[in-house]
Amino acid sequence: MKKTLQVITAILLISVSFAAGYLFNRSSSGKSGADRKILYYVDPMNPGFKSDKPGIAPCGMPMEPVYAEGSGGSPESPAAGGGAVRITPARQQEIGVRVAQVEKKATTHTIRLVGRVTPDEARTYRITAATDTWVRKVFPPTTGSLVRKDDPLMAYFTTGFLSAANAYLFALDTQDRHMQTADVSQPQAQNIDFQMRQALGNLINMGVSESQVREMAKTRKAPQFIEVRSPSDGFILVRGVTPGQFVTAGTEIFRLANLDKVWILAEIFENEGQFIKPGTRVKVTHPQMNKTFDAKVSNILPQFDPQTRTLKFRLEADNSGYILRPDMFVDVELPVNLPAAMTAPTDAIIDTGTRKTVYVDRGDGYFEPRRVEIGWRLGKVAEITGGLMPGEKIVVSGNFLIDSESRMRAAAQGIFGSPTKDPVCGMFVDEDKTAAAGMTSTYQGRTYFFCKEECKTDFDKNPKKYVDTKLIPHVSASHEDHNKAISRASKEKSPKSAKTHGGSGTQMQNADKSLDKRQEEARDRDFPGAQYLEQDRKYYKMDEMKDTESAPGSRTESGTNAETKPAVAPQPAGK
Repeated sequence: MKKTLQVITAILLISVSFAAGYLFNRSSSGKSGADRKILYYVDPMNPGFKSDKPGIAPCGMPMEPVYAEGSGGSPESPAAGGGAVRITPARQQEIGVRVAQVEKKATTHTIRLVGRVTPDEARTYRITAATDTWVRKVFPPTTGSLVRKDDPLMAYFTTGFLSAANAYLFALDTQDRHMQTADVSQPQAQNIDFQMRQALGNLINMGVSESQVREMAKTRKAPQFIEVRSPSDGFILVRGVTPGQFVTAGTEIFRLANLDKVWILAEIFENEGQFIKPGTRVKVTHPQMNKTFDAKVSNILPQFDPQTRTLKFRLEADNSGYILRPDMFVDVELPVNLPAAMTAPTDAIIDTGTRKTVYVDRGDGYFEPRRVEIGWRLGKVAEITGGLMPGEKIVVSGNFLIDSESRMRAAAQGIFGSPTKDPVCGMFVDEDKTAAAGMTSTYQGRTYFFCKEECKTDFDKNPKKYVDTKLIPHVSASHEDHNKAISRASKEKSPKSAKTHGGSGTQMQNADKSLDKRQEEARDRDFPGAQYLEQDRKYYKMDEMKDTESAPGSRTESGTNAETKPAVAPQPAGK
């Protein structure tokens, strides 16, 4: 009986504790919900559908409330732009948000590439058959063998070789006899020289090497066969003959390469081609042998490969010990030193293909999307050419989650394009939608977008009231002087000028229209170029005066016929 009472008592205590906790949590949640201000209700499946009252969404699910951040606060910071979101510190820690500061500094980077070793074309020798012949003998060196200069490679015999060899030996004997005789006429000396050059040329045309010719001159004997000898030290890359083979003239029989110096071909992406500078010292490493070599970038212009869409450039390296062999792969480290520039981590940039966005930390948990422009990209660093200032903090981790929240907020507000702020009411609107609806106005070369017609009307009545010139990025410090110069140039357009020139009034009107167009274009530019408009105006006047005076039948102000005079170039002042 005692055990039964104890069990019942324990169950009652647990039930009472659970009920008390449930009631406490419900009351606290109701209190927190009451403290938070509901802005509107959205469809949980379509954030673009919102309502001021709760109910059932078109998808059939209950409408979800959207609360203001904080206790009765605004969902956006007053300093933040459209699409800004607020994330509490606890939430930032959960999603792994990290920020980094935008810096302006010099950048040092190493581009790592893969290179392939190839022989130097200037040190590659292709030996071809000089005439149609039968191969009589092939010497021991084979493909891959290291040979020295003048080492024999192959021997063959051709018709007419013995006759040409004997003619060369006879020319040598004749030259020796006449050198011993002092009484030699000039025609005789010329004839001997002609015989010598003709005999030597016949031997070379048959494929006799210079070293074999020197041996014939030394021994005064004709060899039995013509020997093909190595023209330089190197490795045999191709051996294309066998004993008894018939070869035709022009057939490649041997190919040699001197590997004291080699080329290394590497490929680089198009956007990184600007970092290739002739003469740059490059580090080359053979990973398997753990050997390091010094190389330099060749002066030859890199070649573009349309298949891989890369630039192929050449490195030149010394190859002592013949460690690097043709078709070996090596690691290339290309150093890049860039001047001071504003940079940011590439992880911070969300690139959609058409725009590049970063999220700026505005403090107090607010993150604002900012459209940026980038220059070069190297590894995990990118150059920022517009949209950020040095010292600003941007999100480098967790920005994709922040971006999704920002896009949902923008969709709930009906913004699907680039958000911009209405200067009258401060509401953020979609640029594309407002431009299509005609809710835009232009002031001082900048376009402003409005949420409704009333805001546009108020702005058009007094734009200075809603425009802060310090916040207009298109207006430079010299914009005021720019407008003054345009005003001075405009004052010169008076009706008297057209009346004075009589028949040239139409031409002057065309000049005025052209000048007006140039003034409008100058207002849209951000450089102090208006001071030249006054000079252009004077130029137009001078040209029209010349055209009027040179026209037949034109009259001056006194009414007399003007004489045709040649145009006189303007003289410098003081002459």
